[in-house]
Amino acid sequence: MAMAPDVLFNLRNNFYLGAYQAAINNSDIPNLSEDDAIERDCLVYRSYIALGSYQLVINEVDSSAATPLQAVKLLALYLFSPDNKESAISSIKEWLGDAAIGNNPILRLIAGTIFMHEQDYNEALKYTNAGGTMELYALNVHIFLKMNRSDYAEKQLRVMQQIDEDHTLTQLATAWLNLAVGGSKIQEAYLIFQDFSEKYQMTSLILNGKAVCCMHMGNFDEAESFLLEALNKDAKDRETLANLVVCCLHLGKPSARFLSQLKLSDPEHMLVKRGLTAEENFDRAMQTVG
Repeated sequence: MAMAPDVLFNLRNNFYLGAYQAAINNSDIPNLSEDDAIERDCLVYRSYIALGSYQLVINEVDSSAATPLQAVKLLALYLFSPDNKESAISSIKEWLGDAAIGNNPILRLIAGTIFMHEQDYNEALKYTNAGGTMELYALNVHIFLKMNRSDYAEKQLRVMQQIDEDHTLTQLATAWLNLAVGGSKIQEAYLIFQDFSEKYQMTSLILNGKAVCCMHMGNFDEAESFLLEALNKDAKDRETLANLVVCCLHLGKPSARFLSQLKLSDPEHMLVKRGLTAEENFDRAMQTVG
């Protein structure tokens, strides 16, 4: 019996690769089942969150919405204002402790995302480590790499490869791990991002991936051109701005304007907190890349 087509494939793919506006624009998919409609709405609202439209999500998701949508609203509240952080964390812990909804994969994913923002990686893993969806496995890879545990990240990646080696998230996770391992693996990571750029719409995420690979290989001029292209797509993207600061420091070009923009976009960013201003800080800056 032929498998039913995956009606949300393109929407998911756009979201995973950072084509958030395209995900929103192409989300009007007819005849969805109730579960697919909820997943579609979650992806659309998470795309709005990625674009910084927190208030829209907070306003549109009401108290009668399904648990996954409530979880996405909590993420919007958490990111919208520092004043909301405590109550958002308290709510998500309460929901995770509720036997009826606590194992919901989107709720666990959002919990992992919030605790990763808090840099409380062990707390994040409490809810994500069991996996169960490709997004949860990919988040685990991300968390383990943040903890400098590439050995654990590799185990999670193997699980993803067994499920679907060609999945966009498997390919992305492979690139992240290759960047962390370094050496000859950097070129392999670059080829993954290059493959994405040939198959799909070019996004800031793909351009930043290529740029970080170039920086690790010492090709800073090429990295700068990718990052300026990414900046044209989204002038407020924190990854682009942070990578441009690092790139300019190495090229001996002024980076103060990008650092100022980064302060506005993400006052909590590591580069902002460290107050990187001089080229001798380049090695420290490189540690924040990837």
